[in-house]
Amino acid sequence: MKGAIECGGVGEGYCPVASALSTTPIGMAVRTWIEPVVAGAQVASSFYDTGLLLVVKNYYNRTNSTSPAHVLEDLQQKAVSDFYIIYNLVLGLSPLLTAYGLTKLGDKKNRKITICFPLLGYLVSRSLLLLLILLGWPIEVMYGAAALNGLTGGFTTYWAGVMALGALGSSEHRRSLRLIVIELTYGMAGFLGSIASGHIFIHSHISYRQGTVLVASSIAVYAFCFLYSFFVLKVPTTEGTCPAYTAHSKLKDIDQPDSQLPEDERTAGSSGSCEDKGRGPLAPSKLIIAMLFIGAVLYDLAVVGAMDVLPLFLLKKPLSWGPVEIGYGNAAGYMIFITSFLGVFVFSKYLRDTTMIIIGILSFSVGILIMAFVRRTFLFYVARAIMLFALIPLPTIRSLLSKHVQGSSYGKVFVLLQLSLVITGVATSTAFNKIYQNILDWFSGFCFILSCVAGVGVLTIYADIPHKSQEVLQQEQI
Repeated sequence: MKGAIECGGVGEGYCPVASALSTTPIGMAVRTWIEPVVAGAQVASSFYDTGLLLVVKNYYNRTNSTSPAHVLEDLQQKAVSDFYIIYNLVLGLSPLLTAYGLTKLGDKKNRKITICFPLLGYLVSRSLLLLLILLGWPIEVMYGAAALNGLTGGFTTYWAGVMALGALGSSEHRRSLRLIVIELTYGMAGFLGSIASGHIFIHSHISYRQGTVLVASSIAVYAFCFLYSFFVLKVPTTEGTCPAYTAHSKLKDIDQPDSQLPEDERTAGSSGSCEDKGRGPLAPSKLIIAMLFIGAVLYDLAVVGAMDVLPLFLLKKPLSWGPVEIGYGNAAGYMIFITSFLGVFVFSKYLRDTTMIIIGILSFSVGILIMAFVRRTFLFYVARAIMLFALIPLPTIRSLLSKHVQGSSYGKVFVLLQLSLVITGVATSTAFNKIYQNILDWFSGFCFILSCVAGVGVLTIYADIPHKSQEVLQQEQI
């Protein structure tokens, strides 16, 4: 793709950075990397999330300032909680109206639409928080900001676009590693952004308007990401991508590690055409795709349910964690991005994708089961250590899905998966929080046991996929 398309609709002469990068093959390859956008957007998101929380807290402190001191904290907690319930519902559900349409348009026209349009929405909606701080607007303005963010695609469209570009820019036998690298970039940027945001908020503010510099920094980083995506980022090109290239190159990949497949089968789909060796394209197995979707949704249910109640679990007795302990706990959570990356890096050389998924699910299920019985701080870290591979399943599931659909359909498939995860997340978060409130005085770790049960259920699905793929393979051979 040359000229105007590479420069986001502007002539090549108007993109000096892009033109400079395009002078060498290495420069052209660098332009296809989505990691700079992922890192920048996540740093900006970390700044914004911290700023929003503290602005909301300060807002309700002022509105409840006439209340007696002994009830002020309870009123503040309830008000902030109610704000985030509505905010997250609007933010999670509004992309349902536009995400699929934007992704379909991106698949037909230019895949950068699914990156640039959500980033533009982030930029505008985050600017509303800065105006709220400077002009003293009511906090309800942020509900409109959440709706605007969602209607421009939000995280649902943005992350589906990121995964689609990541899948396009990698060969099939290295795709799981490619997608987990993107997840690693996302996690490490969030970790660094979270650490920096606190220092910026404490040491940098304008007069009494706390959060101004932090939110302005977030907007500046989002602006960089948008401009980089629009002018510099290049969509990777693919050659001969076709669904279920052959029964051997797709279904056998589920049954056998990439390292043990013949060279022509390992590279199938990354080169050549659908008619190579006289064989026409075969329809992807709808059964396998359905099993991958259902497994991803159920695993997300298990993870979201547990992670949503975990902070509440840590704050109550017998742990009764304070800010320092919570900070260390969050850092332990971010370490999973690193350990999962290392796991995929090693396992992908010797194990098939479904085996890696099973390892990740087992890691999470055993760790969250231990978490249900945590009564001392050191046991929390034992549980977290066992969950070291918990991030492996979802990127690997996306990798497997991409091997069963056309390259031109990556965006639509990934956004449908992301929409399914969003709907599941909203419903699960509400349900698990209600369950936690009702069993609080009986057994506060009960929600973690439910998550473990859901994880075990997912195991049965992915353990059966190799068997089902063999059946499809035999039918195709007949």
